[in-house]
Amino acid sequence: MSGSGKSTITSGLIAALAPANTVQGFKVGPDYIDPMYHTLASGRPAHNLDSWMLRHDDLIALFQRGSQNADIAIIEGVMGLYDGYEAKTEIGSTAEVAKLLRAPVILVLDASRMARSAGAIVQGFRDYDPDLNLAGVICNRVGSEQHAAWVTEAIEAVGVPVLGCIPRNPGLNLPERHLGLYTVAEREGEVHQFLEAAAVAVHSHIDMTRLWDMANSAGKLPPAPARPAPQATNGVRIAVARDEAFCFYYADNFDRLRDAGAEIAFFSPLRDEALPEGCAGLYFGGGYPELYAAILAGNLPMLSAVRDAITSGVPTYAECGGLMYLAQQLIDADGQSHEMMGAVAGTTAMVGRMTLGYRDVTAASDNVLMKAWESARGHEFHYSAWADDQPTATAYKVVSRRSGESYTAGIADGNLLASYIHLHFGSNPNIARNFVDACQTWAQANSQTNFNQGQPIP
Repeated sequence: MSGSGKSTITSGLIAALAPANTVQGFKVGPDYIDPMYHTLASGRPAHNLDSWMLRHDDLIALFQRGSQNADIAIIEGVMGLYDGYEAKTEIGSTAEVAKLLRAPVILVLDASRMARSAGAIVQGFRDYDPDLNLAGVICNRVGSEQHAAWVTEAIEAVGVPVLGCIPRNPGLNLPERHLGLYTVAEREGEVHQFLEAAAVAVHSHIDMTRLWDMANSAGKLPPAPARPAPQATNGVRIAVARDEAFCFYYADNFDRLRDAGAEIAFFSPLRDEALPEGCAGLYFGGGYPELYAAILAGNLPMLSAVRDAITSGVPTYAECGGLMYLAQQLIDADGQSHEMMGAVAGTTAMVGRMTLGYRDVTAASDNVLMKAWESARGHEFHYSAWADDQPTATAYKVVSRRSGESYTAGIADGNLLASYIHLHFGSNPNIARNFVDACQTWAQANSQTNFNQGQPIP
């Protein structure tokens, strides 16, 4: 279940193994923060594996590409083992991904406040889907050596091995807030200490030899398809906002843009005063702009540079936090109003209730990512609302999973596309190519434009 400690134990396993091995981290589902910890612990970009947003063949190929040259891949699940897109099937769940990858599953069980009942829980998880390889259990938050012995005996009595028991340690609890865990960048002074402590706990209490044996028991997958060679686009540079305020991105989206021929240039709307030189596209992901609204609003040179770029027609894609940045105003959780970009009409405001769920979208008209009536998949996850959520230039048509009714979302106005929906570019293979093509077309028509200092680009 969520809160059982799987993020801590996954990060601890990666940190414990990484000094002597090449470790690749993955995260099931549409999560951005856990992969940050995996990336820091392993030194390799972590990838998301979502079996609802991606075709199964594409998910397997993504796993194989991400795992190249790695000694071991560790995949953190999402929510509970069988939780996913809906309650009646395994679609989008950790269980489905494990079966697709023929991967053994290690169940992380919060064993606090139970003893023999641990065996009943594990037996239920194992027998719920006999096709799943539930290979072992790690018990978390045990209270004593005697408690560890009891839960181990109860679980192994039903035929499932226990790899180890992690003692209760409040210092290993990751702090959370409204969108999940605190990000790595926000805990810069503490995160290395956390990873070190998690690695020590893993080394001290988990049988790593059995862990390796289980990893080596994973079923064989078909050979990975060859990745297409990156296409030449005359050096199209896409500026991507990445800092504490904008940090929610799928690593695969960047890879797909690079495969389409783009160069990714990161910049900080919080600290930089100019866009990367020669940029021909802008990409604003999600994150926490509401926490940094005053700083974002106060960085007038950056606001001016981005506004000039969008006014000049630079292809721009913004999702969730990016939309909040491009709107006219942002009202934070304290009710304070901050002047934002103004490229998108309306105000975004923190409203204290969550909008959460997968989204299947269809382009209402041609935009910088898709042609009219093309579809893609993504998700929403935010505590804010857009007061002008009925723009005349609608970006998407979305069908509600619950009611079956359709509604509109986002804005697509010329070369600007913005909405609350985070898209996974892997859900439509044309997205990255279309965006890079739009950037290249603009660059060819505007080769002398520079938004930094008003000087021609060499």
